[in-house]
Amino acid sequence: MRSRRCFTAAFSLLLSGAVDVSVRAQSTVDTKNWTAAEDHQNMMEQLGIKALRPGPSGTESAPNHANYDEATANPFPDLPDALTLRNGKKVTTAATWWNQRRPEIVEDFEREVLGRIPKKVPGVIWKVTKTAEATVGGHPVIGKQLVGHVEDPSNTGIQVDIQLTLVVPADAKGPVPVMMMFGGRTIPEIAFPAPAFPGRAGAPGRGAPPGPGAPVPPPPPNADLPATEQLIADGWGFASINPGSIQADNGAGLTKGIIGLVNRGQPRKPDDWGALRAWGWGASRGLDYLETDKAVNAKQVGIEGVSRYGKAALVTMAFDSRFAVVLIGSSGEGGAKLHRRNWGEAVENLTGSGEYHWMAGNFLKYGASEATFGSKTPGDLPVDAHELLALCAPRLTFISYGVPEKGDAKWLDHQGSFMAAVAAQPVFRLLGAKDLGVIADYRTARMPAVNAGLLDGQLAWRQHDGGHTDAPNWKYFIPWADKFLRHASQAGRP
Repeated sequence: MRSRRCFTAAFSLLLSGAVDVSVRAQSTVDTKNWTAAEDHQNMMEQLGIKALRPGPSGTESAPNHANYDEATANPFPDLPDALTLRNGKKVTTAATWWNQRRPEIVEDFEREVLGRIPKKVPGVIWKVTKTAEATVGGHPVIGKQLVGHVEDPSNTGIQVDIQLTLVVPADAKGPVPVMMMFGGRTIPEIAFPAPAFPGRAGAPGRGAPPGPGAPVPPPPPNADLPATEQLIADGWGFASINPGSIQADNGAGLTKGIIGLVNRGQPRKPDDWGALRAWGWGASRGLDYLETDKAVNAKQVGIEGVSRYGKAALVTMAFDSRFAVVLIGSSGEGGAKLHRRNWGEAVENLTGSGEYHWMAGNFLKYGASEATFGSKTPGDLPVDAHELLALCAPRLTFISYGVPEKGDAKWLDHQGSFMAAVAAQPVFRLLGAKDLGVIADYRTARMPAVNAGLLDGQLAWRQHDGGHTDAPNWKYFIPWADKFLRHASQAGRP
């Protein structure tokens, strides 16, 4: 009798194993030639979503054009309180923030908005592939080209080689602070062949060296010096990291790049990371290398980006506390702009097949009009952009925008980002940092005049009079960062 029970148990175990193998085999999807539309549909099916609300159009003559009427811009005026625990208790000490409230906010962003970085991501092996001496703005520099090869222990055949360049002053007397920038800006001697990054001062086509051996076009009259020249002149170094070498900027690429490598080429689960977290992960791996380079002051490394890479810079800073400073350029929806605002680009744009890859799959729920769970709106999100900014506190956080008249479109919702910054102020204050100095409630606070920066605290805001770029703000950003980092400017050196 006993042997029969043992045989039955063993057979049941074998059968369950066979069923499990069968289920896993059936769930394996051939994604080799998948399109973004197919990947998007797969995520909708995983979530039980039957229909999504279409996002508004950026064309004002279109029937479904975006809202630009402030009277209807705040359908969900009450934001989640960054300093109230889930149990309703108020956060009144820094210890409670670090030990309880901050982890709650991180969990909500990871589960519902940006996705989780897997616990086991393969290691990155950095190799210097080229070293060169050059000059930047008349100052001697040393440049390094690096490749960070991501190991592939599962033999997926997916190759990820992170492209990073580093340029530091050759005559520095010790380790220097470094600004890491998403894409584009480096020196010709160590440049990778790379695409242009729109909206970037110093990106190819926008004033940066177009490539090895190519002539450098003269800057327009009265133009600011390129950020790279300003940084080197002040005694900083700069690094450029290519986000496309980490993860593609499209939905079809989610089964490739670092996300695809970790998932072995299979579709994401609803709380898996999106491209913004992947780009941030790549920047963190770049910082791993910088921590080993004796020319770099690894305690004073910053991160910068514009447009979608402004979103990535904010996400990087929020989740990796080793970064000391961030310059967030024209980031809009998915960045510093409040999701709950009905102005310009909306949550429904980010849940569509063109931009969903930036976010966690679960984020699609907040654009759903028909689903097994009913429907959800941006007002159902457990967190918002002010809390992403709060995750940066008390570190140096500079929010930059331009003006619509010069190309920094209304679509970005400058006012919605300012409201988020104002709503983040209490966390900066709690942690001993100085905020924007705005007394008004975020619901009624209005942006200062163009070119009137709020630069007295660790949380800073400035809207310049240029376009979709952060170029005009570098000459304000660098001395602001110098002050708080106590870095002695080298701008007057010969």
